[in-house]
Amino acid sequence: MNFLWVAIGGAFGSVGRYWLSVTIARAAGGVFPWGTLIVNIIGCCFIGWFASSYGPESRYALNPSARIFVMTGICGGFTTFSSFSLEALNLARGGEWMRAGAYVLASVTACLVGVCLGYLAGANRP
Repeated sequence: MNFLWVAIGGAFGSVGRYWLSVTIARAAGGVFPWGTLIVNIIGCCFIGWFASSYGPESRYALNPSARIFVMTGICGGFTTFSSFSLEALNLARGGEWMRAGAYVLASVTACLVGVCLGYLAGANRP
């Protein structure tokens, strides 16, 4: 059943991401990806608020299915950057500063290399 909740939440998040990023990009104009940046910031703020407000240790704990629907489904569809940021924050909050820093550095570096390799592989097709 959790897969269904993720799929439904992901649909909402993806549609929301597309609408908001296009709306912001049209309003901002130019070549800088303001839409994506703002969507990622909003997603990070939201998942942080939701995790602290409705987590297992919070005053308003939700059942796991509801958390999966919102955090993995909606937030995951809206921006995977939010999950990455929450994981880095959790490492730092747990006193794992070196691991948090390494995770951020490795993620950003590896993802940039990955997108470059993927782009090159797709661009060099016969």
